[in-house]
Amino acid sequence: MELNRRTVIAGAAAAGVAATTLGGTAHATGGRKPVKTLFGKLADGTKIYSWSLENGGTRLKVLSYGGIVQSLEIPDRRGRYANVSAGFATIDDYVAKSPYFGALIGRYGNRIGKGKFTLDGKNYQLSVNDGEQSLHGGAKGFDKRVWDIEPFVKGSDVGLHLYYTSVDGEMGYPGTLKTKVTYTLTRHGDWRVDYEATTDKATVVNLTSHVYFNLAGEGSGTIEDHELQIAASRYTPTDAGLIPTGELAKVAGTPFDFRKAKPIGRDIRVSHPQLVTAKGFDHNWVLDKGITARPEHVATLRDPASGRTMKIATNEPGLQFYSGNFLDGTLTGPSGRTYRQGDALCLETQHFPDSPNKPKFPSTVLRPGQTYRTTTIHTFGC
Repeated sequence: MELNRRTVIAGAAAAGVAATTLGGTAHATGGRKPVKTLFGKLADGTKIYSWSLENGGTRLKVLSYGGIVQSLEIPDRRGRYANVSAGFATIDDYVAKSPYFGALIGRYGNRIGKGKFTLDGKNYQLSVNDGEQSLHGGAKGFDKRVWDIEPFVKGSDVGLHLYYTSVDGEMGYPGTLKTKVTYTLTRHGDWRVDYEATTDKATVVNLTSHVYFNLAGEGSGTIEDHELQIAASRYTPTDAGLIPTGELAKVAGTPFDFRKAKPIGRDIRVSHPQLVTAKGFDHNWVLDKGITARPEHVATLRDPASGRTMKIATNEPGLQFYSGNFLDGTLTGPSGRTYRQGDALCLETQHFPDSPNKPKFPSTVLRPGQTYRTTTIHTFGC
């Protein structure tokens, strides 16, 4: 039986598990105002702040640098808390070393082939930062920008509004893009992310979040025992540069079939050409539901050892599952433990990679007068 958040909190209190660490009455009466503390300074002296939120039994820390989720704490089946996101202890490490740990990604999440696309007959050359490709918005994407943050408490919800304006030509993208991202912790402990953007010139946009999850706890080791389910019967195969070929391939009979929950490690070492190229899973799943008006459930991640679960709902058409293939033991997290291959995973809701160069993919074009809106909800349980 899967327990919901209320059951876990009640059970923890009954067992005498540090009731004060569950946020006092925050989970019952609504969130308390987020707390702002100085996290560090950039080389130019810019102050970077950490915002702490707590509601519904979930704790979240967010940095003004990159909109980074520095930590995300949820309880296990016994009510014991752990940070389930990979990250660093200092701002210097985030600036110098981060493989997008916890960051907001823009203007364009994932890859654009050779950093080029054509829009309305005009050719654009983007910042190239991944071999020949443009990855996650280029060399200085939204993950490396300082965001303005405005905290809020609205009814029983608590959260942050994050703002960043990307000027025309930044990283090669056309148009001044005004972006607003809202992080909300609900009274039930759900983490909701709402993305909005407007432009003054036709452009392309594909915003997402790049949290590295390990539901057993940050620094605890491999995620290969985690069980994953993805509601997708197709995925987008890639070439040697991890750019989609344009094919929508069926997952049936391949290691990419997660329509029924299975351990991530079950097929990750199968000698499949796509797994060999990417050194594991690093692909976009074509969600069966397509683009929807409201967020719909698309994936469930479960750690059998702790009992923690995370369900993802979105109105986006794609989900990038990355199994932490390029973590190589050179990065150390806040726990003091190093991250090795497969020690964390990403589940990035999105439009498809390289969509500006694939006319058959859902469009990522945003024009003046339009508003880009997308929502992803993470629901935690045990």
